[in-house]
Amino acid sequence: MTHSRRTFVASVAALAAAPVLAQTPPFPSRVIRIVPFGTAGGPIDTLARVYGDKLQQRWGQPIVIDAKPGASGIIAADYVAKAPADGYTVMMTLPLTHVNNAILQSKLPYDPVRDFTPLSMLATGGPMLVARANAPFNNLKEFAAYAKASPRPLSYGTWGNGSTAHLFGELLKRQTGAQLIHAAYKSEAAAHNDLFGELLDFAWANPSTARAQSQGGKMKVLGIAGTRRVSTLPNVPTFAEQGFQGFDVDSWIGMYAPARLPAAIQDQWVTALREITAMPDVQARLTGYGFEPLGNTPTQFMEVYKADFPKLSELIKAAGVVAQ
Repeated sequence: MTHSRRTFVASVAALAAAPVLAQTPPFPSRVIRIVPFGTAGGPIDTLARVYGDKLQQRWGQPIVIDAKPGASGIIAADYVAKAPADGYTVMMTLPLTHVNNAILQSKLPYDPVRDFTPLSMLATGGPMLVARANAPFNNLKEFAAYAKASPRPLSYGTWGNGSTAHLFGELLKRQTGAQLIHAAYKSEAAAHNDLFGELLDFAWANPSTARAQSQGGKMKVLGIAGTRRVSTLPNVPTFAEQGFQGFDVDSWIGMYAPARLPAAIQDQWVTALREITAMPDVQARLTGYGFEPLGNTPTQFMEVYKADFPKLSELIKAAGVVAQ
C-alpha cells in the first residue's frame, strides 16, 4: 500500500470514529449519588437533600441521597473513595472522616488526601452540649460542679468515636476532673433517644436539633463549642465565654469527589455548589442548623483542611482520646 493510500485509509478511519467520540454524553447525563455522613434523616442527610434538590433543578438529572452509616463515617468515605472518578458519586461530610479519623486511626481503608478530590467547604459551625430539660444544672459551670460531685460516672452520647463532640467531651472530663463515660452512636438522634430515656446523662447536638428540642421543652442547652454563638440560639454562650479553654475549634461541612476527577467536571461541581450555597433559602437552612455558610474553592478548602490538622491533633492530645 502506498503512503498516500495509507494516509487516505487513516483519514477515513478517523472520520468514522469522530461521530462516536462526539456522542460521548456531557456531564451530567444520568443519576448522581450524594453519600452523606451519618444516618438517613440526620442533619447532614437533610442538608444533602437540600443541595440535591437544587442540583436536580440545575442539571435536570435525578439526585439520589444514599446514607451509609457506621464506623465513624469510615464506611461512607471508603465507598466514595473507591467509586469511579466521573462526578456521579460525591460525599457530604464532617471533619471526622477526613481529619479526626486520619489522626486517630493507624489504618484507614482510604487516604483522606490521596483518594479524594475536594470540591467545596460549604459551611462552618460547632456542636452544643445539651441535657434533659429537668437536669439540675443550667450552664457549664453548674454542670461541671454537679458532675464532679456525682458519686457515679456520668454518661454522654455523640455521633461517633473520634468525632469533634467526643473530643470536646473528653477535654471537658479532663478540665473538670469529673468521671464522664463516652457512648458512641451511629447518629445524633439515637443518642438523644437514650438521653430522653434517661440512659444518658447528657449529650451533644447540632444547633438545629438543640433549638427544636429546647423549644419543645425536652432539652436544655448548656453551651456551644467553636469560635462564636449562633443566630438561631443567640443566648447560648460559647465554652470560652463560660471560662473553658480549648473548645474554640470549628466544625465544617464539606463536599468531596473521588480522586482524579477530571478538572472540567470538578469545575462544574464547584461552580454549582458555590452558587447554591449563596442562595438565600439555602443560607437560611445552613444558618438554621447553626452553620455559617461559606462555599469556598477547592484550594481554600484544602487550606482550611491543612490548618485543622494541628488544631485537632492538639485537641486530641489534650482530650486524651485514642483509637478504638
